Amino acid sequence: MANKVPLIQRREYLDVLIGFRDKRLIKIVTGIRRCGKSTLFELYQDYLRRHGARGQIIAINFENPDFEELRDWKKLYNHIKKRLIPGKMNYVFLDEIQSVPEYQKAADGLYIKKNVDLYLTGSNAYMLSGEIATLLSGRYIEVQMLPLSFKEFVSASGGNESLPRLYNRYLTESSFPYALELNGDRKRINEYLEGIYNTILNKDVIARKKVADPLMLESVLRFMFFNIGNLTSTTNIANTMKSQGRSISVHTVESYLALLRDSYILYRVGRYDIKGKQYLQSGDKYYTADMGLRYFLLGTKNANLGSMLENIIYLELIRRGKRIYVGKAGVQEIDFITDIPGGGTEYYQVSLSVRSADVLARELEPFGKAKDHNPKYLLTLDDDPEVSHNGIRQLYALDWLLGKV
Repeated sequence: MANKVPLIQRREYLDVLIGFRDKRLIKIVTGIRRCGKSTLFELYQDYLRRHGARGQIIAINFENPDFEELRDWKKLYNHIKKRLIPGKMNYVFLDEIQSVPEYQKAADGLYIKKNVDLYLTGSNAYMLSGEIATLLSGRYIEVQMLPLSFKEFVSASGGNESLPRLYNRYLTESSFPYALELNGDRKRINEYLEGIYNTILNKDVIARKKVADPLMLESVLRFMFFNIGNLTSTTNIANTMKSQGRSISVHTVESYLALLRDSYILYRVGRYDIKGKQYLQSGDKYYTADMGLRYFLLGTKNANLGSMLENIIYLELIRRGKRIYVGKAGVQEIDFITDIPGGGTEYYQVSLSVRSADVLARELEPFGKAKDHNPKYLLTLDDDPEVSHNGIRQLYALDWLLGKV
């Protein structure tokens, strides 16, 4: 039996919910399935009880068949309305709300009640699109949740292993919280990841959007996982499929990629031309929410450890609240240019190792195109003391991920 891992406190997300407590906004937590949204609600509900909200919490998880009849928005609204305590703030939690057609009508009805503080989770970005977003516009804040950060993973693992070994586990065993309880058992981890993968594809993509060719959809996802961190175009994907004897239109590729992004299994990063100071319309990069899913789907075949490190750095930049672009520097590239709203620009280059003088020179060269004094970082897996290259800070990536530098 796997050891029970203590509940991971997900402070960065919990603190956001605490900060918005009793504010006249619907709090919507989004993210890939099994990233910890339901556990976050449990943690927050415990906090509310400790701070005087006993008996004022209504929680419904739509993955629980006990609540299947409430997947009618009107029945859901009436069910909750009957249970509200007059004269007190009621904290209403609706988990995996995308299971309720027209859920926004129930949400809007609850929102206008002055004694309701409403919290929702969803595993598909479609829930905040089109007419839904219009109806709730200005009435919600979105908290985008990811699986465990490397720092959270290390903390939950007990810290009895070296950082490089923990990093390798983080890549291969998955960053989904429950995977830690499987104690490195590869067979059980693969079974767990297979369940997540099938649920995402079957529930959040294929069934929701009635995908006509599920095998082609999976082929596109395999291609994207294989090309993590590479510049990619829909035309290139369509041509690759054609070269393998399978026909797919560029339009269908675009549709599939949008569905995969909506399910939070893929993230797209656009490009920014440093010299021309403009956003480019082609040549995006894609990253995944969890490297364990990539290992599950592709195994160790042609695993590019440099691209995987780049993926991990990208996710951490998201966690730190930054808007991210790929930097075009002439014919070269800076892996990430980030903007913090109201906080300036930063440049990041990611490399597995720069102990070779030629590799170091190659990685530093694109920074020369960014002729400003904004912070510039070179992150590597070389466990070396910090060094400055004319103001460019070379840091040990694992220390950076832990917030030590």
